[in-house]
Amino acid sequence: MMGRMGTEGAGVRVIAGRYRLGTRLGRGGMGVVWRATDELLGRQVAVKEIPLDLDDTASAEEVRRQRDRALREARAVAQLRHPHIIVVHDVVEDDERPYIVMELIDGGSLADRIAARGPIEPREAARIGIGLLSALRTAHGAGVLHRDIKPANVLLEAGTDRVVLTDFGIAQVAGATTLTETGSFVGSPEYTAPERMSGARTGPESDLWSLGALLCTALSGESPFRRDSLGGILHAVVFDEIRPPAQAAPLLPVVRGLLERDPDRRLDAEQAERMLRAFRDTGRTPELPPSDYTPTQRDVPRRPPLPSPPAPASAQTENGRSARGVLIAAVLVAAMAGAGVSAAALLMHRGGGDGGGTPSSTGPGTSVSASPTPSTRRPSATPSPSATAATTAKGPSAPSGYRVADDPAGFALAVPESFTREPQGERIFYLSPGGTFRLGIKTADPQKGGPLAVMRRSAAEGPDTNPGYHDGKVTPATHAGHPAALWEFTWNGFSTAEGPRHTYDLCWEEGGRMYDVWVSAPVGKVREAKEYFDVAVDTFAGRS
Repeated sequence: MMGRMGTEGAGVRVIAGRYRLGTRLGRGGMGVVWRATDELLGRQVAVKEIPLDLDDTASAEEVRRQRDRALREARAVAQLRHPHIIVVHDVVEDDERPYIVMELIDGGSLADRIAARGPIEPREAARIGIGLLSALRTAHGAGVLHRDIKPANVLLEAGTDRVVLTDFGIAQVAGATTLTETGSFVGSPEYTAPERMSGARTGPESDLWSLGALLCTALSGESPFRRDSLGGILHAVVFDEIRPPAQAAPLLPVVRGLLERDPDRRLDAEQAERMLRAFRDTGRTPELPPSDYTPTQRDVPRRPPLPSPPAPASAQTENGRSARGVLIAAVLVAAMAGAGVSAAALLMHRGGGDGGGTPSSTGPGTSVSASPTPSTRRPSATPSPSATAATTAKGPSAPSGYRVADDPAGFALAVPESFTREPQGERIFYLSPGGTFRLGIKTADPQKGGPLAVMRRSAAEGPDTNPGYHDGKVTPATHAGHPAALWEFTWNGFSTAEGPRHTYDLCWEEGGRMYDVWVSAPVGKVREAKEYFDVAVDTFAGRS
């Protein structure tokens, strides 16, 4: 670009025989934006040059294919008509390179405003959020996903304060391959939804997560996922506890609803816009609408957990590198690829650690068994020897290969070191990498009939809550001298690929609370599942 123009901003280049480029307005991962003059209509416009993701070995056919795809998707975006979406005047190509010609907005971005004047007050943040949600509803209705919602891509028009969503350069159009090559990570990590990080799916919900992060940034001046390194950012988005800033308190129900890791639970655009409008009108934000989570379904989260890439053999080393680190590394490789950082260099930088600073990683002197010795213990009034060793007056302690999870929901127990916490409404899950093993916990007030009645009611509803439910059995039991009930069953799993699963579920009353702990696993891994279940139950400690 610089070589062809001679000097930046010289204004000597005309594209498509019509648009004379002037000064450069900005540069990003998705191209260069120029101030330009439409010499046919005599107006000022903005012209964005779209780079093609090609290397020196690309064939002429590949060049043509990428160019045609970029033009096709840019034209689809150009069909969007909404006062809060940038107006696209034209889509052209020059010297086999696509360009998007857009309206020129006089005024800086939301990022510029925050940098110059600090965080914005809640009513203004709500106004901006309402405009963006309205824009996203239109885009999503047309099958267009933005995929890069962030303060730098929101313009505030001088004089009118009109909110304008811009830079659809990496947008995805339903039924089309994306503008960038499949397999490359695109977007801004601090604002990218966890399901996109994990490579699981991309839908309208992903844009809404990004908007939640944007609102936090607008209110506090900083993204809640900002960290000192890219690895730290990815870990914060995918794994860490989400802590909205204190300044987000007036809009907290909306922020929390948008920053829900489960896309199926995330607040939708219509709900979020309605809640923000209520805040603008009354000064109070309504609480989140009731969840449609099925209260009797114990075995699994409401949707399958996000898949993680399988850990390579090299990851199963004696230093206990967790599969969580493998996921972080995989996303880092994809994210860095566009910046020219090699996977080898990235992995050398990671060294022997887990790549994310996770507290569940083990040290070099810890031995982790990939297949724990199966247990034959059953819940009973007499604690097993391992339970006696694992629970002390100060709380549970973890056997080898486990860690103590001191859960903010008010309990503690030992879980395998590679398991990660995933709250799902009133239930807390600890999931193995890829969700092969799912450990769930629920605490509640005592219910009529006690644990045995609760388990029998759940078993009666098993066919409705677990596809292909069969071989269900509820038996009376005791746990540490307290009344309990054990429920076992098998079901078909969420899909043919997942396959049949088996569940162990123990419910008991203790200290005026009812506790429910269960473990689900493929039917071929029930011995490991039983070990995880026994350790969880034996080490469980509720907090009054």
